[in-house]
Amino acid sequence: MDKLGLVRDIDLALHLPLRYEDETRLTLLRDARDGETVQIEGVVRDNRIELRSRRQLLVKLDDGSGEVQLRFLNFYATQQKAWAPGVRLRVRGELRHGFFGREMMHPVVKVVGEGTPLADALTPIYPTSAGLPQTYLRKAVASGLMRAPLDEILPLGVMPPSWPSLRQALNFLHHPSPEVSLATLEDHSHPAWMRLKYEELLAQQLSQLQARQERAHLQAPALPLRDGGLHERLLQVLPFQLTAAQRRVSEEIAQDLSRPQPMHRLLQGDVGSGKTVVAALAAAVAIDAGWQCALMAPTEILAEQHFRKLVGWLEPLGIKVAWLTGSLKAKAKREQMALVASGEAQLVVGTHAVIQDQVEFAKLGLALIDEQHRFGVAQRLQLRGKLKGTDLEPHLLMMSATPIPRTLAMTYLADLEVSTIDELPPGRTPIVTKVFADARRDEVIERIRDEAAKGAQAYWVCPLIDETEESDQAADQKAGRDSNRRPPLDLSNVTHTHQELSDALHGHAVGLLHGRLPTADKAEVMGRFSRGELAVLVATTVIEVGVDVPNASLMVIEHAERFGLSQLHQLRGRVGRGAVASVCVLLYSSPLSDSGKARLKAMMDTNDGFEIARRDLDIRGPGEFMGARQSGAALLRFADLGEDQPLVERARDAALALLRDHPQIAQRHVHRWLGHKADYLKA
Repeated sequence: MDKLGLVRDIDLALHLPLRYEDETRLTLLRDARDGETVQIEGVVRDNRIELRSRRQLLVKLDDGSGEVQLRFLNFYATQQKAWAPGVRLRVRGELRHGFFGREMMHPVVKVVGEGTPLADALTPIYPTSAGLPQTYLRKAVASGLMRAPLDEILPLGVMPPSWPSLRQALNFLHHPSPEVSLATLEDHSHPAWMRLKYEELLAQQLSQLQARQERAHLQAPALPLRDGGLHERLLQVLPFQLTAAQRRVSEEIAQDLSRPQPMHRLLQGDVGSGKTVVAALAAAVAIDAGWQCALMAPTEILAEQHFRKLVGWLEPLGIKVAWLTGSLKAKAKREQMALVASGEAQLVVGTHAVIQDQVEFAKLGLALIDEQHRFGVAQRLQLRGKLKGTDLEPHLLMMSATPIPRTLAMTYLADLEVSTIDELPPGRTPIVTKVFADARRDEVIERIRDEAAKGAQAYWVCPLIDETEESDQAADQKAGRDSNRRPPLDLSNVTHTHQELSDALHGHAVGLLHGRLPTADKAEVMGRFSRGELAVLVATTVIEVGVDVPNASLMVIEHAERFGLSQLHQLRGRVGRGAVASVCVLLYSSPLSDSGKARLKAMMDTNDGFEIARRDLDIRGPGEFMGARQSGAALLRFADLGEDQPLVERARDAALALLRDHPQIAQRHVHRWLGHKADYLKA
């Protein structure tokens, strides 16, 4: 039960059925059609065990209008005894035509007496886990439903009068009348469902608005923007002009930093929109005010890209940048940690190593988290907890190259301020995306040969089953796992492709990059590719984010149907970073699923990350789209953000009014729906 989160009576009451079975009526065999799921009642005429392809129990049942054979491949001796000839059974299952006449495979069976009443409501089928049978779960839910405090706590006017009360809605959804329209149950449009969805959305909105209110009472260091300071000097030495969008979001962040309350802002922008320089400008404000900054990225390759850029921009201005990852040798790590602890390093860049217990900051004022959706709640809280010996909290800026659609932001990010970089730097050429069947692989290799002869460079990305390399957390854990004990990876695909391209592209160097390479080897391969010494880089999704090689103009993604839409867009964004026209080739293997076709079509249709994000939400749903932000937090179980947009807007308005006029009622409603899970939103 704990695995399902069924801890309180209210949790049981809110554990709603996946579907229903109609056990309120009987069907005569003569009226039933093959392929239908029906309930019949009859007397056992024969009962025997046979050894055909395997041992099986065969029970012949006669309902007076015909006979059916019940077939059981898994059974107990006690069942054979209980279903002896002459016993009356009520069975439910799919009727089909077998070799020896009509039959049911493993139907649900009840021993009944003549005249045993039928169920008066549809039978609920609940989401369950291994070892937890429906019968036990039904009893537990019924008990929880009876005991749960379901009194009406919301003020009049919050709910439309046409909707049932919470208790009425739950009683109905657990035991609906057989006369109800099944369509309204399945599409969640019944008034009982509307009540539940609205209550859920209201709790979600309230919890996030409460988190925002609570942060308003916390204290953070005020970091004012100083005229002629480091921020201004950095702008002067940058080798490019900021876009209007970059200037706008930088001003929003600077305003937040100047306040004595902790910033809690998400910076989102499409691939290549220039988030790193915005982060650098934010760091400059904090450092100028005498505080330290930390930038944490999910992979060492991405962290190193940030490190190189920030060192190039900030060290000429006298800023010391420290480097912390799990792969550092013990002596080097101690040296870097000493720089951070003393305050000599004003900025530290790294992976999960930054949040290890032994890393101490002299004065952390700003925490920057890149690709924030790839970090869990606990990790964000750990980084925020690095400001010790004071009641102050550091400011927090989270960054994401996966734009979040407005509907999703309103629902899941109501506790955050959101800044959006909605334009790309000038000089970028649009990327042309082409979709080819794998049968045309040789044509693609020929195109790479032609491009390499002109001095261009290409990526070739392969999927990797059980890929765990995107996060370097395992390498950064304090215990430090031996690489021999890390989960086994099937590297055959990427190594085979590397060999294939090496053989086909005589005279052109082909590199290989994957997450199991030693850190020094990864750095060497990336360095050679960046310097133009490699014509082609065969890689796994370790290059998904952050890698910036302007000369690379061709991206090939093998087995593109295996990747998510946002991931495909991120990979495509590794090219198109210079003035040269770039191409992304998606190779697929048949057959394609409907969602696979939708992903590839979206990639061909648009280069716009915001449109990609909207379509990705449609394909995957909000829970999977949001990723690790929801670790431990309540996903929407009942509401559908695509279908229920009016409810989202209404819940948002009601939440604001409730918090203003009835804060205690608001707290009771959040506790009823979320319990302790609301705490996760504070991260």
